[in-house]
Amino acid sequence: MNLRAVVYLDSASIEPAAQLCVDFDVPCMDGSTLAASKPKSIQRLLEQELGSVANECAFVLGKAGLQLVSFDPNNAVAIAANFHGATTTYRRLKGGGKGQTIAKAVGIRAGVTPRILDATAGLGGDSFVFASLGCEVSMIERVPVVRHLLADGLEQATRYAAVEDAELMNVLQRMQLIEADSLEYLKQLPEEASPDVIYLDPMFPERTKQSLVKKEMRVVHSLVGSDPDADQLLSLAIDKARYRVVVKRPRLAPYLSGVEPNHVLSGKSNRYDLYTKLKIPDDL
Repeated sequence: MNLRAVVYLDSASIEPAAQLCVDFDVPCMDGSTLAASKPKSIQRLLEQELGSVANECAFVLGKAGLQLVSFDPNNAVAIAANFHGATTTYRRLKGGGKGQTIAKAVGIRAGVTPRILDATAGLGGDSFVFASLGCEVSMIERVPVVRHLLADGLEQATRYAAVEDAELMNVLQRMQLIEADSLEYLKQLPEEASPDVIYLDPMFPERTKQSLVKKEMRVVHSLVGSDPDADQLLSLAIDKARYRVVVKRPRLAPYLSGVEPNHVLSGKSNRYDLYTKLKIPDDL
């Protein structure tokens, strides 16, 4: 799936939209006359200007922030990184805290909040959970389209939190987005800067039953690809992490790179493979 254009919905979005057009070398379009920013409305605008856009996507920028809108006839969907909506807020406040499997996997427990490098951050959902539980989290997302969505989600949430939610602001201040390729970043990372935990969530292997994969994930998969260097990333992460590497996998998927982990924590659909080096101390 290719990015075909950037559509702005209001005058305040013209300048940032123009910069996105330069960054991605795509045309900029005025969508301010649209009655709504639903995918079908945007699709009609693009088809008028560009011709067929089936199976393509566009950035849409307006008061609500940046969205990626896909025009797959069987998978029309709008994607954004959101850290302050109702669903995200509910999970932050009522999601199970340190008792969540993902929290146990990275070693979060009473009084212990490891420094985490999320080397495949995507839209930042798992990183937000770690930061919500008190961890300092560095995020790397090498795919520019996804990274721009993540950066905008952080910006929109920060604006909201500054006025409405001081606790959320504390969470966001523990999240840092790094513009880099994970492999190159880790290769150059000095020992004294090693994170306590490196978290990897490489793109899941393709499944034969498309209904098993959420619409949003199918679009992201088409943009990201299959992470062909994930095996190499695991080896490097094990070398660089201070205490452990955690790999998120589908429950029945093979081990990444064929390397058996030291421990496995399983959920209903996913599991967490733990490659441990040292016990995380209680006074971390």
